[in-house]
Amino acid sequence: MTTKQNRLQKSFVAENFYTEFDRIDGQHPWMTAVPEGFVGYRVRELRQGKIAYFNFFLAKEMGLISADHPHQMNSDLEQKLLSTFSLQIINEYDELSKRRIDPETIKPHAYMATRYLQLQHADKQGRTSGDGRGIWNGVVSHRGTTWDVSSRGTGVTCLAPGAVQANRPLKTGDTAYGYGCGQAEIDELLSAAILAESMHLQGIATERVLCIIDLGRGVGIGVRAAPNLIRPAHLFLYLKQERLDELRRATDYFIDRQVKNRRWQIKSKDSRKYDEMCAAVCESFADFTAKLDMDYIFAWLDWDGDNVLADAGIIDYGSVRQFGIRHDRYRYDDVERFSTNLNEQRLKARLIVQVFVQMADYLKTGKKKNIRSFAQHPVMQKFDRIFAEQRAERLLYRVGFSTEQRASILKNHRGLFDEFDRLFSGFERAKISGAPQRVADGINHPALYNMRNILRALPAFYAGLGARFSEINMDENEFHSLMLSGFAKSRDARLGRKHRDQIRRFQDIYKSLVKAAGGKNPEGLLGGLSERAAKLNNEGRITGNALIEIVDEMLQQRRRGLSLDQVQKIIDRLVQEHVGFPEVNLSRPYRETRKAPVVRVDLYTKLLSIVKENRETI
Repeated sequence: MTTKQNRLQKSFVAENFYTEFDRIDGQHPWMTAVPEGFVGYRVRELRQGKIAYFNFFLAKEMGLISADHPHQMNSDLEQKLLSTFSLQIINEYDELSKRRIDPETIKPHAYMATRYLQLQHADKQGRTSGDGRGIWNGVVSHRGTTWDVSSRGTGVTCLAPGAVQANRPLKTGDTAYGYGCGQAEIDELLSAAILAESMHLQGIATERVLCIIDLGRGVGIGVRAAPNLIRPAHLFLYLKQERLDELRRATDYFIDRQVKNRRWQIKSKDSRKYDEMCAAVCESFADFTAKLDMDYIFAWLDWDGDNVLADAGIIDYGSVRQFGIRHDRYRYDDVERFSTNLNEQRLKARLIVQVFVQMADYLKTGKKKNIRSFAQHPVMQKFDRIFAEQRAERLLYRVGFSTEQRASILKNHRGLFDEFDRLFSGFERAKISGAPQRVADGINHPALYNMRNILRALPAFYAGLGARFSEINMDENEFHSLMLSGFAKSRDARLGRKHRDQIRRFQDIYKSLVKAAGGKNPEGLLGGLSERAAKLNNEGRITGNALIEIVDEMLQQRRRGLSLDQVQKIIDRLVQEHVGFPEVNLSRPYRETRKAPVVRVDLYTKLLSIVKENRETI
């Protein structure tokens, strides 16, 4: 630490700039708006744990620490974080067993575990489901945005699947029933911190991890934050139960938050606001799902709206994966059922929007109609149009074209783009020969080609040709070799006439798109195109498998003496590798902060090797 940083840190300690955390005290506006929508729990301070990770960037955006606070933990900040977030609920088991609890450790306000719909519960109407191991800590408002803050790993609630299955209160830490211990594993929390912030820096809507507390014995508490942590499932349970009054209050709360946070512009004050809500939800989910599809991001979407934010964003990183290539046959094995796959996410997102349309109609008419009657609703047709347009936008974005270039291509050269899309998708979706394979947490049929390699290599190759780029193609054998994934078998590597024709045609169409975007000087566009494509399709993509190995390596090193300060810096550096994605608006803290220094160069080099080795995996 420099002398200046040391002086700054001492001044922060002296003046105690951490009083903003005192606002996070369990009180939340949902409690008043929808008192039926949660189970209240007294909570106690554990007065133990260590800060394994703190998101200084997010804390500054939320106004919890000052903009010039050093990215360094100190004892005052750590104690404030522990007193605010190192909590455990006093649950039904504790009450019945009359567990002795020091009154001085009990927080003055009750905290809520919210109710929402979940398919894994036997009751499909949300009467028994919701936050099974988490509580909502409260809200923080800063510069016109209100943030929700919640924690997981704070004890088992009566809404946990395990507690429902046991049909009795469970003791926190009891592992006799699945999803019933109330705790969170530290590797899961660290993985979520890395992946969520990486997603944020790629322009993907997501929850973010504010803080991780290591409680020892492999478990911890993870604190998440977002401008709105409400899920569709928080609303859908009242639709399923046909509880009109509760549904209206819950939906009005959701709309009001979106408007006050300037996320939506809802002009109507009467029932027409529900139609405006559907239009906003439609646009958000179509755009979000198109990005997931083109960026190979698996997020388990389903009609209940449990594993997604209501304003379309990622939540719950336990089953979220970033694929290196298009593994669109991968399915997560959740013991009792398999997940959807990448190809099905559009249909599931469409169904979520359809339920919103059904819900809006129920709110306006007071009569619940069958979900199937809304399949061809104008909002659903709008979803299909927006998804197709956003998917096209995202593909051209990944190629490296700018906003203006994409708009020009899609407006004036749609036929050319459609042929490029057909060829690209044909390569992208091809699978290796043979049958699907078992993987560690599910099944998969690996992709044959790595189109990220092609999108990265082609503009660099053409840029080296200068004005001659329109006359010369990359050799078909080189192109095919570059395109083949590491999963390809020897028989998959054979290059036939059909493939040669497709490769030549692909390059011809690609160059035609460059000419269409570049006008009179297309070769002058290639340098910028190459630079953008290199960033958007780089080999530093952290896949699900890479993330598992990275966190496992960090925890092994932790047991060998790696300090928590070093863990923090490693996570910060891994995350900051994603800074600089084109057209992603960075917050002021990211713009004004230098990259975290590399600590333990040997370890960080090993982690980057893990990323590279897994760059094509799930």
